[in-house]
Amino acid sequence: MTKTQQIENPYIPEPARIVRHYDLVKDHRFFQVRHVDMKRAMSFTYNPGQFIMLSIPGLGEAPFSISSTPSRPGILEMGIRKVGKLTEALFKKKDNDIIYIRGPYGNGFKIDQMRGKDIIIVAGGLGVIPLRSILYYVLDNRDQFGRLFFLYGAKNPDEILFKTEFFQLKNRVDIECLYTVDVDTSGEWTEAVGVVTRLFEHLPEIDPSRSAAVVCGPPVMYKYVIQELLKLKIPKNQIQMTLERKMECGVGKCGHCVLDHLYTCIDGPVFTYWDTLHFRELI
Repeated sequence: MTKTQQIENPYIPEPARIVRHYDLVKDHRFFQVRHVDMKRAMSFTYNPGQFIMLSIPGLGEAPFSISSTPSRPGILEMGIRKVGKLTEALFKKKDNDIIYIRGPYGNGFKIDQMRGKDIIIVAGGLGVIPLRSILYYVLDNRDQFGRLFFLYGAKNPDEILFKTEFFQLKNRVDIECLYTVDVDTSGEWTEAVGVVTRLFEHLPEIDPSRSAAVVCGPPVMYKYVIQELLKLKIPKNQIQMTLERKMECGVGKCGHCVLDHLYTCIDGPVFTYWDTLHFRELI
C-alpha cells in the first residue's frame, strides 16, 4: 500500500496512540505513535519519503513526513515543529493520548533504482526529518546498497535535530557521517563549520554511474547542492529531492499543491532533478 490509490478508504482517519515523545530542539518535538488496532499497526506499510495526515478532532489536520523506516514496523515516528493551532494542541498531548492519522500518501523514494549503488544523503535543517527514514532504511538493509554518505548541515549546534543518535552513527564503520553548522559560538563544536556544500570536499572519489543522491532542506539549499552533485557527474534522474508545497487533502482533490498537471501529494513529494528541469516552480 504505497500509493494513494491503493488505500482502501483514504478519507477515514484512524485512531493512533502516542507511545513516546520528547523535545528535539526549541519548538521541535519527536513523536512515536502506533495505531490503536495492533493488527493495523503491524500491517501498515509505506515507503521512505511518504507522509501521513495527522488530525485532532475540532482542530483540523496537516501533513507530516514519516521519519521512521518501514523496516521497523509497528511504530510511526515524526519530527514536528510547533506552528499553528493544530501543532500547539499536539504539543499539549501526553503519552498514551489518542490522535488520528490517515495515509500513507505520496510516492516516496525510488528505492529499487538505488539498490546496489553508493548513496549520498544531503540534509539541511528540518530536511533531515524525512531523510531520516531513507537513512535508516539503507542501514537496516545494508547489504543491498554500496557505500553510504550522510551529509547534514544546520544553522548552529543547538539546532541539530537527532543530535545524539546521529553522532552515535559516527561509531559505525558502514557509514561516513559529515556534519557542519553555519556558525559556532560555543567553541565546543568539533565538526566542520560552513554551509553544507563544503562537506563535498571530504567525499572520496565515486563512480557516478553507480551512485544515487537524495536531498532535502530549505529552498535556497537545493541550487548549490545540485551543483555539487552534478560536478560529481551523478545522472539527473539519480538525484532525488523531497519537496513540500501546501498540501491539505493528501489525495489530489483540493488542488492546493497542484502545479500544472502535477499534484505534490500524489506525484511527489519526491521528485528527481530531471523532473524539476521541466517544472522549476517545484523548488
